[in-house]
Amino acid sequence: MATFTFTLDFERPIIELEQKIQELKNLNGSKAKGVDMGHEIQLLEGKVAQMRKQVYDNLTPWQRVQMARHPKRPYTLDYVGKCMTDFVELHGDRLFADDKALIGGFAKIDGIPVMIIGHQKGKDTKENLFRNFGSAHPEGYRKAIRLMQMADKFKLPILCFVDTPGAYPGVGAEERGQSSAIAYNLREMARFKVPIIVSVIGEGGSGGALGIGVGDYVMVMENAYYSVISPEGCAAILWKDRAKAPDAATNLKMTGKDLLALKIIDEIIPEPFGGAHKDPDAAAANLKAALLKNLRALQKMTPDQLVAHRDQKYRNIGLFTEV
Repeated sequence: MATFTFTLDFERPIIELEQKIQELKNLNGSKAKGVDMGHEIQLLEGKVAQMRKQVYDNLTPWQRVQMARHPKRPYTLDYVGKCMTDFVELHGDRLFADDKALIGGFAKIDGIPVMIIGHQKGKDTKENLFRNFGSAHPEGYRKAIRLMQMADKFKLPILCFVDTPGAYPGVGAEERGQSSAIAYNLREMARFKVPIIVSVIGEGGSGGALGIGVGDYVMVMENAYYSVISPEGCAAILWKDRAKAPDAATNLKMTGKDLLALKIIDEIIPEPFGGAHKDPDAAAANLKAALLKNLRALQKMTPDQLVAHRDQKYRNIGLFTEV
């Protein structure tokens, strides 16, 4: 059976060199050839290690966007499976339908009961159609707020996992109140008296991300992004040319490093070398450690302190000048 592989453009020279090394190893393993390629293999392995370091230590904002969209990247349910136990998924918004692009339910992390909310993409075309490519409808955001209200009632911390290109922009979604559903979530999340930790694990696109993105502590994975608009959307508006997306990604200040400097987020979660998809277990371990550290710190605060802290956090974002 053929194995699905996906290579990003900037990774191609590394992959080609790795394939060359494997060919030489196969040749070296053939005793009939009587050729020792050990020295050449060693030199090439040193070169490929150097190339990897050069590429992954100097990723551009656009390359990080590409990493955030990698089809092999772990999604919400992957992290729930690796970081948590006793997950029980809850369904439906009690008004219209159950949105498969946004999942939620009870779980435990290191024995602590929590409510999980997160966008969910698919692993292949069929599942992506089922999950609507992680773009939630208004019923998804209404399901999310219903579950958060339940968590607030039972005094359970809320862990949100953001990974969406944006809320679904279709006619039906607009007719059912997409913008008002997101706005309602923003208001209600600001009022909850339980800890809320938001983790951007892949794409953090526009209002679709903000709909579950108000928290006491906001973290972004090293190769994720968080932005008011996609680079392609920004390029189409400003330059009338989607090919300008790499320039837009740079100017939008959407990577973890930029967001931390602007005090929009609180922490960058490191990823394994080459991205979370290279070692999902290590990525999950890093995420779990960050979640537990910050969850335990937030649990020491009173409900009123949490609300006041959250209010001040968002009031401090952005700069303005009074004339």
